[in-house]
Amino acid sequence: MLAAVDLGLIYALMALGVFLTFRILNFADLTVDGSLVTGAAVSASAILAGWSPLASTALGFVAGCAAGAITGVLNTFGKVNPLLAGILTQISLYSINLRIMGKANLSLLRAPTLLSGMHDAQWFATWKSIAVFAVMVAIFGVALTWFLTTNLGLGIQAAGNNVQMARAQGVHTSGMVILGLALSNGLVAVSGALLAQYQGFADISMGIGTIVVGLASVIIGQAIFGSRPIWRAVLAVVAGSVIYRVVIQLALGLNIGLQPTDMKIISAVLVIAALLLPKLAVFQQMARNRREKEMAKQVLAADMAAVEKTVHGDASPATGGIE
Repeated sequence: MLAAVDLGLIYALMALGVFLTFRILNFADLTVDGSLVTGAAVSASAILAGWSPLASTALGFVAGCAAGAITGVLNTFGKVNPLLAGILTQISLYSINLRIMGKANLSLLRAPTLLSGMHDAQWFATWKSIAVFAVMVAIFGVALTWFLTTNLGLGIQAAGNNVQMARAQGVHTSGMVILGLALSNGLVAVSGALLAQYQGFADISMGIGTIVVGLASVIIGQAIFGSRPIWRAVLAVVAGSVIYRVVIQLALGLNIGLQPTDMKIISAVLVIAALLLPKLAVFQQMARNRREKEMAKQVLAADMAAVEKTVHGDASPATGGIE
């Protein structure tokens, strides 16, 4: 079970990438099935070529950003449908990833990686590894939350919410889409790089169904924990990724005849359940309660600001004195 939490935290980076395109940009990006493998392939090949693990993982991030940028260029400048643009890049990445690795599978079992110390200390699938991965995900989550509050991040949000209005406000929407897709697939690639180092190999088929896993994490997390404000949405995505992996592990562990080959149908059922759960009365009430609390906080903050402004406005500095 602790191994499932480990994987859930590693896949959380991928889920954050999917969140960035699916929720923020409103872009159905299928590139992730290929960019996850790209991150694993590039980092594994670089490690085996003698690069440092950190530099290899960073190189995987850059490769993922390049893949996402290609999808963005196809969509914005080539006017290709978002789904088709993602599919075209994903298909191309299959051959590119094979070229990078030179074969369908690369072993990292005897190579130094970012996680070698944890592996040698037998920390995997323990509370120690969970703590390490949780800190790692927290750093990425805080960075993403901060980025989305910057001018660039707000531009990406504007491009996803209303393209016409964003353009009217002077936002370069095409650039925002490309940047958002690049960062999204960069996160996905980092997830793939860490996954390869955790499992000890990079495989050409390890990215199959990644988009389903990412969507399941986003939908499950936000159905339970909500999607506003941004920090809560990011936290919900991470929690959704862990919940997804734990549920998969529990389903496979039950004595009901399920096999590891049934993971895809279990994933599909989880996504369907996550889509339908918010329509239940209890979850709708939870959502209403969250909205009411947020509105109450906003009203209270506005009242406090008004009182503070009034107090400071009425208090005038003394003008008398000896000159």
